[in-house]
Amino acid sequence: MAKDDYHVVVYQILAYLYVQLKAGEKIDTKLLQAESNYLNINRLYWSYIIENLYNQGLVSGVVKSKSWGGNTVMFDIENIKITPLGIEYLTDNSFLEKAKEFLKDIKAIVPFI
Repeated sequence: MAKDDYHVVVYQILAYLYVQLKAGEKIDTKLLQAESNYLNINRLYWSYIIENLYNQGLVSGVVKSKSWGGNTVMFDIENIKITPLGIEYLTDNSFLEKAKEFLKDIKAIVPFI
């Protein structure tokens, strides 16, 4: 498993959202951007992941729009939140458990998770 594997990135996003929710803290959307040091993935891959998290009902508050030319799909995650389904997925998914262990092994989990 690599740091940019789908389930690893999904775990990082959902875990951060859940920790912030429980702490009553505001989401720093800069951490959740593709180019952030936290995720560090390409923009197209990031869009794919955000779109699927939203479509699967694991997060809410994502706004999808198209660029002026209509060629580029953009996602506004300013109001992103983990849903109860996202919390369940985070805590009960065996793939995410493997991703969590992988991140522990490489010490890639940020201190607040």
